[in-house]
Amino acid sequence: MKNTLLGFLFICFGSTQCYSQSNRVINLFPEGTVLHSNIPYQNDTLEKHLLDIYLPANVSGKVPLVVFIHGGGWLSNDKYADMGYMKETVSEIIESGYALASIDYRFSTQAVFPAQMLDCNAAISFLVDNADKYGFDTERIVVMGFSAGGHLASMVGLAKNNAVDAFSIPGSTKDFNFKGVVDFYGPADLTLFPGANDAKSPEGILIGAAPLDRPDLAKNASPVSFVDENDPPFLIIHGEKDDMVSPRQSHLLSSWLTVKGVPNELIIVKGAPHFGPMFDMEEIRTKVMAFLGKSLK
Repeated sequence: MKNTLLGFLFICFGSTQCYSQSNRVINLFPEGTVLHSNIPYQNDTLEKHLLDIYLPANVSGKVPLVVFIHGGGWLSNDKYADMGYMKETVSEIIESGYALASIDYRFSTQAVFPAQMLDCNAAISFLVDNADKYGFDTERIVVMGFSAGGHLASMVGLAKNNAVDAFSIPGSTKDFNFKGVVDFYGPADLTLFPGANDAKSPEGILIGAAPLDRPDLAKNASPVSFVDENDPPFLIIHGEKDDMVSPRQSHLLSSWLTVKGVPNELIIVKGAPHFGPMFDMEEIRTKVMAFLGKSLK
C-alpha cells in the first residue's frame, strides 16, 4: 500500500482537472442530452454539495435514474471523474432512455466518515424530492460507483434497509428503494487493505484512524457489514490485475451476498488494472446495460 495514497491523490480517472466546475464531459453524451448543471442538493454553498443531471432528449413519461458516484480514494476527484474512460457506457445509459445524476461529496480530508454517506444520501433524497421537476421515476433507481464511489454505492445500497440514522440527515426523504447496485472495484472491508494498520492510508484517513486500531469504525464503514437478505441485486466488476483495491474485496462482497441469497454477479476483468478503458469495452458494457435493463424495467 506504499504508493496507494499517491496513486489515489493524483489519478483523476479520466479528468483533466480535479476541481473545475465547468462541465467538461458533456461532449461524451449523445447530441440533445439535457444538462442541469451544478445543482446544490443541501441548501448550502459547499462546492462538494453539487450534482449534475443528464436527461435523454425527447422522452415522454418518467425515466429511470442511474445515480453515478465517482472514485478517488475518498479524497480526490469530482463528479466528472470516471466518465472519461467510461464514455461509451455513459452515452449508452442516456441512449437507453435513462437519466444519469452524478454527485459530489465531501472528501475525507474535509470530514471523516460517515460524512460521505450523509452527502450521498442527501443527494439521492434531493433527486427523489425533485423527481417531478426532472421527470424521474422514483420506483426505478440504480446506484453505480467506481472505486471509492463503488464503496459508497455499495454502502448506500446495502445500508438503506438498515435505517442507520447516522447515515442520513434528519428529516430527509427516505421513501425510496434501489433496484440495483453496480459496483466497479469498490472496497468491501476496510480491514482487508495492506495499509489497514496505517492511519495515513486512504482508508485510515476516511475513518480517522488505522482500521486495525479501530475495527469498530472500520466495520461501520465496510459494505460487508450491512449485507442481508433484503438487499437489492448487485453487479460487481473488478480488474484481475488491480493493485490498489484487491479483487478479493469484490470476491468477499459477492460471497456474502450469495450467502444471504441476494442476486449478484461478480465479473473479474482479465488483465485489467484498477480503472481505465478496459471497463468500457463492449463485453463489460453489455453486461452493465443488461443489468440496468433488468433492474429498471
